[in-house]
Amino acid sequence: MFGQRLADQNHVKMQTTTKMEITWKNQNGISRSCIDGRNMENLVLGKKNVVREKSFAFALRTVRLAKFLRDAKREFILSKQVLRSGTAIGALVRESEHAQSRADFISKLSIALKEANETDYWIDLLHQSDYLTSDQFQSVHRDIQELIRLLVSIVKSTKSSPPKS
Repeated sequence: MFGQRLADQNHVKMQTTTKMEITWKNQNGISRSCIDGRNMENLVLGKKNVVREKSFAFALRTVRLAKFLRDAKREFILSKQVLRSGTAIGALVRESEHAQSRADFISKLSIALKEANETDYWIDLLHQSDYLTSDQFQSVHRDIQELIRLLVSIVKSTKSSPPKS
């Protein structure tokens, strides 16, 4: 209803593993990065940028959801909240691509994680207040949970890995 689920699109699927190593490289050449054997550029900085694609696809779903809430449900306050936080995730991921330092990279993605968590709250509130059916809720909730898991993995791994010289 609000667009395709992230997992239904032709995106690389995230898999949770017990061992995940991440370091980071910005445009100035600070460090190299790896997630399960894939270059970090494929996840955050490159052609197959999973978190970028998924956060943008989620932002589109969020825009459609807000439109649905305004037009079909005549709900204006919560729709603005979910629109603001749901679209901020992708914007912060994009900002992280041009972070000035490793700390800036971590900060941008940490804020994106906070926005994702807030979006999850608004989606839950919309469901509990009967603005979203269970099917609508489950579809959007799975996507935001996937983004949260992805962002948590990136932030934790980046923080725990030593910077390379």
